[in-house]
Amino acid sequence: MIALLLAVLVPAVPSPSPSAARDPNLPAPEETAKAALESSPRHGEYVDVRAAGGAPIRTWITYPERKDKAGVVIVIHEIFGLSDWIRAVADQLAREGFIAVAPDLVSGHAPGGGGTDAAGSRDDVVKLVREITPGETVTRLDAVRDYAVKLPAANGKVATIGFCWGGGRSFAYAAAQPALDAAVVYYGTSPESAALAAIHAPVLGLYGGDDARVGATVPPAEAEMKRLGKSFETHTYDGAGHGFLRAQAGRDANAKATAQAWPRTISFLRQHLEGRR
Repeated sequence: MIALLLAVLVPAVPSPSPSAARDPNLPAPEETAKAALESSPRHGEYVDVRAAGGAPIRTWITYPERKDKAGVVIVIHEIFGLSDWIRAVADQLAREGFIAVAPDLVSGHAPGGGGTDAAGSRDDVVKLVREITPGETVTRLDAVRDYAVKLPAANGKVATIGFCWGGGRSFAYAAAQPALDAAVVYYGTSPESAALAAIHAPVLGLYGGDDARVGATVPPAEAEMKRLGKSFETHTYDGAGHGFLRAQAGRDANAKATAQAWPRTISFLRQHLEGRR
């Protein structure tokens, strides 16, 4: 009787609703990246790419499921190295029809000459990435580009896409490699104005509105690229923070920015690697 009375007087606490299913058209956030990789039907594999005067570059390649040749997108990792999340982004690009090539630029810097996986912790990876010089980055990206453009399934066009540290390197590589067909910069710092004159590829920049450190480098680059008559398309998402594509669950604005930035990325890459949107 008492139990029945309590059941009447005390409202039942609703069970937590299951988290919303991930939109398969968007990259997975960091928390579910490994699961997304494990459930992917696409073929991914590691290869060692040789670079002049350095250790082999351990590189993750994911192939699209298509019968014709595809454009190549080099995925440049964050300061956290070649993580499951970066590999999941590569897989998402392959879902959209691109050959995604993600080099571990930490290769040879970790204990025993290893890469990201050989580092003891994420903090250790950060320290190792900071040791990589701009010159070494260009040399390694050149080696990866030379390897990828010769893949039998490749159509001969190559773009870069980078995040955070890798976003800055994507922009800088556009200045260093005149044969690059396009560059995408996710919340990466812009090069010094003097370097921009060497850029031939169109550049797409995607930024968080609450990322003042990176955002401060964008207007000078915009002004100089415009003065030089070069293509630099930028989008800044209000309320989104640094790393919004990886940290989608951290704030609503990050998820909203992802939903807008990723389709824009795919359209840009299709335009410049395949001649379509």
